[in-house]
Amino acid sequence: MLSVAETEKIILDLVKPFDPEIDSEILPLSKVLNRILAEDISSNLDFPHWDNSAMDGYALRYADLDNLQELKLAIASDEIPAGVAISQSLNQGECVRIFTGGMLPLGADTIIMQEDTERINNFLYLKVKPTQGEYVRRKGEFIQAGTTLLKAGTRLGATEIGALASARCQTVKVYRQPKIAIISTGNELISLNSSNPLQLGQIIDSNLYALSTLLEQSGAIAISFGAVHDHQIELESVMQKAIDSADIVISTGGVSVGDYDYIEEILEKMGADIHVRSVAIKPGKPLTVASTSSVLNVNRSEDKIIYFGVPGNPVSAMMIFWRFIRGAIAKLNGSHKTHWYPQFIKATTTEDLHSQGLRETYLWGTLTYQKGSPIFQPVKNYSSGNLISAIGTNALAVMRINQTYVTAGEETIIMLI
Repeated sequence: MLSVAETEKIILDLVKPFDPEIDSEILPLSKVLNRILAEDISSNLDFPHWDNSAMDGYALRYADLDNLQELKLAIASDEIPAGVAISQSLNQGECVRIFTGGMLPLGADTIIMQEDTERINNFLYLKVKPTQGEYVRRKGEFIQAGTTLLKAGTRLGATEIGALASARCQTVKVYRQPKIAIISTGNELISLNSSNPLQLGQIIDSNLYALSTLLEQSGAIAISFGAVHDHQIELESVMQKAIDSADIVISTGGVSVGDYDYIEEILEKMGADIHVRSVAIKPGKPLTVASTSSVLNVNRSEDKIIYFGVPGNPVSAMMIFWRFIRGAIAKLNGSHKTHWYPQFIKATTTEDLHSQGLRETYLWGTLTYQKGSPIFQPVKNYSSGNLISAIGTNALAVMRINQTYVTAGEETIIMLI
């Protein structure tokens, strides 16, 4: 049984990131939310484009203030609103009314905001002496033309897309979305769309919907192969089709030691290399990780397809996704290395936390902040088959091997999800 750290390393070592030339596409800026940049983007413009005012007020020459007995300047007749190109120069002893975003006249180097002034006829009286350069945004102060604006591997959110628009980038090159096949296994499973009434012993295939949602949140495309009975021939056929159509395959169930757990046996029959068979993690111990090839895979025929056989219990399946599969997808789709690994913080637990200490244990709950301090509230029921208990979960308390108890009010390690 492998440790969590060993398993994480094995998985990430198996993942070969997308090729930016082969596994990319050029899309309009309106279609790239949450996509990953496949190349560095340099700005063609200076930001700001010209010297401008960061405040409604008056533009002046700071040196003029040194020669004044009183802080009084003549007001030039023109005003400078935003969006107007100007060529005027500011004469000695003058100031000019300017609005936020307005272009500074030649010679001006300081803005005084209007609240610190009093205007009497054509003269401006300064209530305070401003700091030289105050409220002036200099040309190229934020970024200069030719400088890298965003690096390859950046996930594009609202601020990144806004910056690209400011740089007049109408299209960008992004990695294609990974295609992830999902197979649910088990005689007890029925489809949510089934018209037949739920019989005793049957359960709805909820894993399909939970995992599909997690995949979408990770920027991948989920391909459903539905629920498959615990029948070797049928299961092998579906597994082969999934391998032939996806970059990664996830199957739920069939990876323990029961008489109907066929996933590893079928993978070995298909010639796959099995790298992980079980992990010292709770929940999620029976985890199969394998790699195999497919000449029919039109996406990445020259590369290995990674196969994850995860437990069928809903929370276990999600736990394995959060801890291992999400990072594999991040590496595959070209994300920065920092996104390959979970983010951990420390938080105070509101309740006692218990573990047997034999495996690295993950306890789900909710993370909130009180006066800026992170607070973790664990759930009451930690059954991995109880998906209802995981509603609202946004964090996991981590108890290392040999750690059996954390007292309420103490700090503990938290994995953000």
